[in-house]
Amino acid sequence: AAEWCGASSSSSFGAMATVAVRVISEALSGVGASTHSSLDAALKVCTSEDCKTKQWVVLDLGQGLLDEVHQVLGADSRSKLGIAIVAVQGPFTQIEILRALEYGDVYAAAVEFATAQPSSVTPALREANSYGAGPSVLLLAESAAVKNEPEWTPFSYDPRRDADGKKAFIAEGSHVRKEIETFVARDNLLTLVAKKTAGMIEEAAEDGGDLTQGMTEAAKTVTILYTSDTGHGEECAKKVARQCRSGGFEKSAVRCGTMDSFDVNTLANEPLVVFCVATAGKGEFPGNGRNFCGKVNAKAAELQGSCSSVKYAVFGLGDSHYWGKGTEESRVNFAKPAREVDEMLAQLGAQRLMPIGFGDDQDVDQYHTGFGEWSSQLYSRLGVDKTEAAADGDDGPVKPDELLKCETNQLRGTLRQSLDDTTTGQVPFVDSKLIKFHGSYQQDDRDLREERQKLGIENAFSFMIRVRLPGGFCTAEQWLAMDELADKYANGTMKITTRQTFQLHGVLKRNMKATFQGMNKACMDCIAACGDVCRNVLCTSNPSVCSRELMDEIMMYTYNIHDHCLPRTGAYHEIFLISGPEMEEKNLVMGSTPIEEDPLYGKSYLPRKYKVAVAIPPCNDVDVFAHCAGFIAIIEDGKLQGFNVTVGGGLGFTHNNQKTFPRLADVIGFCEPGDAKYVCEAVLTVQRDYGDRTNRKHARVKYTVEDYGPAWYREQVEERLGKKLGEQRPYRFTSRGDLFGWVKSEDGAWHCGTHVPIGRVKDNLKDGLGKVAMELKGCGIFRMTCNQSVLISEVPEAKKEIVSKILEEYGVPHSPETTVSGLRRNMMACVALPTCPLAFAEAERYLPTLVGRLEAVTERCGLRDTDIVIRMTGCPNSCGRPSMGEIGFIGKAPGTYNMYLGGDFVGHRLNTLFAESVTEDQIVELLTPIFGSFAQGREKGESFGDFVVRKGYVKPMTAGRLWWTLPQV
Repeated sequence: AAEWCGASSSSSFGAMATVAVRVISEALSGVGASTHSSLDAALKVCTSEDCKTKQWVVLDLGQGLLDEVHQVLGADSRSKLGIAIVAVQGPFTQIEILRALEYGDVYAAAVEFATAQPSSVTPALREANSYGAGPSVLLLAESAAVKNEPEWTPFSYDPRRDADGKKAFIAEGSHVRKEIETFVARDNLLTLVAKKTAGMIEEAAEDGGDLTQGMTEAAKTVTILYTSDTGHGEECAKKVARQCRSGGFEKSAVRCGTMDSFDVNTLANEPLVVFCVATAGKGEFPGNGRNFCGKVNAKAAELQGSCSSVKYAVFGLGDSHYWGKGTEESRVNFAKPAREVDEMLAQLGAQRLMPIGFGDDQDVDQYHTGFGEWSSQLYSRLGVDKTEAAADGDDGPVKPDELLKCETNQLRGTLRQSLDDTTTGQVPFVDSKLIKFHGSYQQDDRDLREERQKLGIENAFSFMIRVRLPGGFCTAEQWLAMDELADKYANGTMKITTRQTFQLHGVLKRNMKATFQGMNKACMDCIAACGDVCRNVLCTSNPSVCSRELMDEIMMYTYNIHDHCLPRTGAYHEIFLISGPEMEEKNLVMGSTPIEEDPLYGKSYLPRKYKVAVAIPPCNDVDVFAHCAGFIAIIEDGKLQGFNVTVGGGLGFTHNNQKTFPRLADVIGFCEPGDAKYVCEAVLTVQRDYGDRTNRKHARVKYTVEDYGPAWYREQVEERLGKKLGEQRPYRFTSRGDLFGWVKSEDGAWHCGTHVPIGRVKDNLKDGLGKVAMELKGCGIFRMTCNQSVLISEVPEAKKEIVSKILEEYGVPHSPETTVSGLRRNMMACVALPTCPLAFAEAERYLPTLVGRLEAVTERCGLRDTDIVIRMTGCPNSCGRPSMGEIGFIGKAPGTYNMYLGGDFVGHRLNTLFAESVTEDQIVELLTPIFGSFAQGREKGESFGDFVVRKGYVKPMTAGRLWWTLPQV
């Protein structure tokens, strides 16, 4: 019976094959179907003009034969071919059988085959045999092989059903194997694109023989090229590189780099090139691959005909719904750069090693799903599929974040050594992860990427440094210290963030330690300003909401919460503050402890970041419902009674990934003032223990609350707290904006709110505030606000007049009149381009321009001074909290945004998608009639967000889980 499989001598398979051949003959008797001893024999009959019926062959479930099957399915004249693949033992995958669908017009089925009752498969065989539009592929799994396979899924795929308006794919039973479910759930776009190119696979086999064997010479060297803005394409490429190295390739024979760094003059000499190509903007190449095709096309005449020995494989990353589900724009632009590379190389005569693969952000695991399927085929063809990939040098993301946190000695890693390495402006991948916990992000100037790549030099790397500043509180002396550091080591500006602190941008690696040490001298640090820990704790800054005594008391509790949840590792001090070898032994913090483990966070810290805010009604300037945990101060008769406790807020999501969404927090109870820090710890540890550590996109507190429910979360908090929370107390928010102008507190001190457009402290504004700080040394306080502005606080009566003169002299906006308009004083934006690696579009550099155009409209409508909250971010990570704006914009591509309306004025309601992928002119065109209607038809005291909901422009977003289903766009 072994002759029927053409490869296996297994006795179990042989017996099974004998039965299968007999069953096929009996089931198909009378219809002229034949069985053959090999795939070649069956194919030979299929291609003859006289062939009128199906020609069947029985094969073993082995990868070598599956490769041969894929070649045959990609060939012409194979419509009369029937392939029965036998599985005699588990475990085994069904995905290779489904992959037959990618070649177009293929019938596929998986059925259980009991040798004792062979006739049970007769109906499936007859259905497969009757399919005449293309080949039929059956997986016949012996009953013993699937007995212990809980994921086994019998199914059939018949394109004829699709033509009749029915589902082509039908699975038997209620359970569908995950790998099958994700495969068939992919948008038809993937199949259509694959179908277009897969039929050309025979080009890769023109040299004859098995494709894998044909790779023998090519396997000596592999060049892996990638292009990526966000790092996903790079990650895929480096995974391939690691697999090749650990699978037997010489390290020197595996080259990995950006597409633009590749010398196209050597293309014809490359035996094998693997491409991992991401998509940017509207079907465009990312910055580090933008010039590759142009260079190749410029040399097309020289390369034409000389690339016949080059084998290549392409993997493309994209989002099949990025421009709307089912739209022509989405179809055309999905993975467009990858398809262009694939087509260009084919035109040059290069040979496809395998069909192009696609990673779609719409898949369950986003691009990982498609990459896993594509890479498994690639590894098989390269002969490196028998080994597990191992970490090798700095090849990028080797291990998940959870493992990195545990293996880097409480966040130390090799950061000290990396920062001292002057041969490069960047730090290795692992250290770039760790440095976030110490308040810094590695970035590069994306405006300069293309130019520097043309020059053959590394990107313009620098670092953002974020200060730990609870409640946004700093002295005049600390302001001056930051001002000096910005000029000396950064880009000459300071950024006031939406989380009430400073950021410095453009700090070079060689200046990192000096910058941290300069902050330390001013009694400031960056511990836990970023990373999977409790971050900077916010507190209402407006001094008019309560007495000075109450403000000081609430600030004290804010500091208590923050300090109580601060990580205890000594890594920060060892890495950044120790100066000179003679100090190392004396200053190692906790260095004598044999095994250091943070008592609160452990070795793995939290699944994701943990954000906390303290709000003082009636002002919700901190957007308390946007945070993982929140505390709403309850003041009665001039005394602080305690705090209402909120859990489960968070605004980040991923475009078109409906498993991610923004969510506003729930109020779960009330706590006494002294318990606030312990309640915050309890909320934190519940997330530490129950949060999702397998998927960082599902790892925030909001998803834990959404999955388990607020009542469950309250029970967990109370259990850890050792006491019950009280029932929530009444409160009322009336505003979210900042104080502008002067106000005097009951202790005689003056406070002045100033407007810092988009939080960027630069030019005259920087000089003016610096002068004010000089005047207030020893007495004045600066409070950063959550709306990216600055409150000059605790100004003595004797200093008020001179401070006012300085503000006037330098043109620092500090009154309703000098803040220009209600839109401008309520605008908020993240940094976005050019330094944020996640940004799809501009935000900080663009929103003032857009607001300028909208101000012309509001001026005509008589709405100039009406406060309207408008926010913009360059990506859906939502650092600027756009989904809580009355008008919100979230970047999708350069110059293109999703537009949201209907958030309420005080932060109780998310906004709702109003228009997708709009440009500046479209935004103005859409908002102009709405502003006009608002001016004419608003009710007394009605805000813009409430108006657009009442008038039906959008439906009210009553819950974050409705983020994707509620909009009528």
